[in-house]
Amino acid sequence: MNNIITTDRLDLYYGAFQALINVGLNVEQNKITALIGPSGCGKSTLLRVFNRMNDLIEGVRTTGSVKVGGEEILGPGVDLVSLRKKVGMVFQRPNPFPLTIYENVVYGLRIHGEKDRKVLDQAVEKSLSSVLLFADLKDKLSSNALSLSLEQQQRLCIARLLAVLPEVLLMDEPCSALDPLATMRIEELMLELKKRYTIVIVTHNMQQAARISDECGFMLLGELVEFGPTKRIFTAPKDKRTEDYITGRFG
Repeated sequence: MNNIITTDRLDLYYGAFQALINVGLNVEQNKITALIGPSGCGKSTLLRVFNRMNDLIEGVRTTGSVKVGGEEILGPGVDLVSLRKKVGMVFQRPNPFPLTIYENVVYGLRIHGEKDRKVLDQAVEKSLSSVLLFADLKDKLSSNALSLSLEQQQRLCIARLLAVLPEVLLMDEPCSALDPLATMRIEELMLELKKRYTIVIVTHNMQQAARISDECGFMLLGELVEFGPTKRIFTAPKDKRTEDYITGRFG
C-alpha cells in the first residue's frame, strides 16, 4: 500500500468546540477516497486539514499528526504555498476568476513566477485537455470564464489546479451545483484523473460515493467511525452507526 496522506490522533478545535476527534486515516495513492456522513460531522473540516485551509479561520487549533508524502504538514515551519500547490482544492460551487479562460488556467503558474509564454501555452493546452475542454475552448481562450456553463466552470477549476502539477486533488461536494448529467460527466472525469492523481472527495450523495470511490470513510460528530474499501462499507459495515446511516435510518 502506498499511502500519500496519513493522519494520526488528529484533533481540531474551533475555539472551545472540538470538530475532529482522534482521526486516524490512510489515503492511498491513485485512489478515490470518499468521506460521507451527515451535515456538520466534520467531513469538510477534515478535507481542509490536508492543505491547511482551516488555518484561515480564526481560533483554529490542530493537534496530532498529518503527513503528506511522508512529510509532517502540521506545525509552524511548513511552506504553505508549496503544500497547496501539491494538494489542490475544488469547491462546491465552481469559482472561476472573472478573467479569461486562459488567465484562469495559468493563474497558479503566474503566482509561482512562470513568465515564459511557451510554458504557459503548453500548460493551458495540457490542463484543458486533461479535463476534456481544450477541443471546445481552444478558439475561445480569451473569453471570460464566467460565460461558461456550470459544468465547464467546474472543469476549468480542476484544470486550474492541474496546471501547477499537484499530487492530490481535494474535492468538496464538487457536483452539488450540477444537474445529474453534468454530475455523471464530472464523475467520469474523476475516474480518468485518478490514473494520475490521488482524489479525496466529500459528498452528501451516497450513491456517488458508492459509484466512484475505492475507499470510504463514514464520519459522525467529528469522529471517523469507520473506514475501509467502499464495497465493504456499503455492503457489510462493521459499525451499527455506519449501517444506520447507509440504510437511511438517520442523516
